[in-house]
Amino acid sequence: MAMAHIILLVLFAVICSVALAADHSPLQDICVADLAGPVLVNGRPCKDPKLAQADDFFFSGLHMPGNTTNTFGSSVNLVSVAKVPGLNTLGISMARLDYAPWGLNPPHTHPRATEVFTVLEGSFYVGFVTSNPENRLISKVLQKGDAFVFPVGLIHFERNIGHTCGVAIAVLSSQNPGAISIGSSVFGSKPDISNVILAHAFQVGKNVTNRIKARF
Repeated sequence: MAMAHIILLVLFAVICSVALAADHSPLQDICVADLAGPVLVNGRPCKDPKLAQADDFFFSGLHMPGNTTNTFGSSVNLVSVAKVPGLNTLGISMARLDYAPWGLNPPHTHPRATEVFTVLEGSFYVGFVTSNPENRLISKVLQKGDAFVFPVGLIHFERNIGHTCGVAIAVLSSQNPGAISIGSSVFGSKPDISNVILAHAFQVGKNVTNRIKARF
């Protein structure tokens, strides 16, 4: 009997931890974010539902290609609660991603969301890395119509490996998934991380970390 109680407690703990790992579930039909409100909460406060309008649930522009004339040759147009207030408490967002030929969305993570990446045009090499100590790369080449899942919090990347422009749609399991780009976060932080720390962490000389910092 005692063992059965322990098993039930473990299952309850696992279920609770999974439930708490996602955005809060809605407790009413709509909770349109009050983007200009002074209240600070873990998420966005709701405005009066009677004031909700169709435009609170609307976004236009995903048919427009993004500007890929940058260092990485990629562009991300994220449709989150910041652009569509009606997404508040619904635990979902999406993005259009554009890539120049051989364009890259460099290694990054989404701390609050799992991502489903779907190719609309082009061929992509994508992958993610599992956590310590295994650090295993799981990767695949995708073609038009293929989808690939990036688990929440894991470092991942996408590269267009074709000679033509690439387009993809990403769906993310948070109204505000967040993004941490590894290179710019580590080498472009404000204030910057000490060269002593970076040189030790990456097992290189301080002159190398200085050169990398100069690019961010």
